[in-house]
Amino acid sequence: MTIDVGIVLRQQDVEQHGTRLGSLTKAIAEAGIDHVTVGDHVSFEHGNGADGLIQATALLASHPSLPVQTGVYLLALRHPAVVARQLATLCSIAPGRLTFGVGLGGDDPRELQLCGVDYRTRGARMDEALTLVRAFLRGEPVDFHGRFFDVDGAVLRPAPDPVPPVIVGGRSDAALRRAGRLGEGWIGVWVSPQRFADATELVAQTAAADGRDDVEWHHVLQLWAGFGADPDSGRRRVAGAMERSYQIGFDRFERYVPAGTPDDVAEALVPYLERGCRRFNIVPEGESLEACIEAVSAVKDRLDTVVVSRNTETTSG
Repeated sequence: MTIDVGIVLRQQDVEQHGTRLGSLTKAIAEAGIDHVTVGDHVSFEHGNGADGLIQATALLASHPSLPVQTGVYLLALRHPAVVARQLATLCSIAPGRLTFGVGLGGDDPRELQLCGVDYRTRGARMDEALTLVRAFLRGEPVDFHGRFFDVDGAVLRPAPDPVPPVIVGGRSDAALRRAGRLGEGWIGVWVSPQRFADATELVAQTAAADGRDDVEWHHVLQLWAGFGADPDSGRRRVAGAMERSYQIGFDRFERYVPAGTPDDVAEALVPYLERGCRRFNIVPEGESLEACIEAVSAVKDRLDTVVVSRNTETTSG
């Protein structure tokens, strides 16, 4: 049993290190952090955002081995042929290092409206778009006649080798079934340990019913964490950042947001380990980005210690 811990870089982190991305990714890799995750928005809350695949490209080009995830790329806002071409190009530059995390969006309905997407049909559009992206990435001619997209014998080459794994975000059962039919994993956000276990079971059941019995799953828990000398200071730090970001009270998130020292945060994640979670994306809020990198590294070390202990107990038993 091994674990994978990544750090989520926000838009301002990437922008502030624009000419120094190499030093940033080097520091992350040297800290022992397993991967970097970036978000994606076209126009979120007063027009803010950054393109997730462009950020991923810059980060992948800045380091020779550090993997990058999108968490999540709003696929329903784009045409799947264009996205498939972007993915194939990116994978030719950094083969095997991209995980394509996708989601619906909708926290700011104006973003969907701007892109000409009906809020009410975004799920159905996502299903078609993801089906087409996966088909295009095989490098074979594609015929598809759906509600939103119509394709006759289209082909995109060269196909990436390997094809990047797809992980699907979303809290609804519809998102879980989408992950089971069209993904290699699910991104859990704002979920309890038991919900994480139940959700991944539903993903597996859906995949099996669809004839997908040999999937190598890449399920991940994505969470904010507030780092400080104690839980109160960590909570104050992360509460302010989240309220500014989401424009709603921290009480809506608090039960899912660990705070305090790295040991405190790691301890809060142990119940997820016990229910099968092996991958974590941490959105850190701390004194500085450098301090956050150090804290996420320490969380990984602590979780590794727990895993080693559990493995030893299993072997001894």
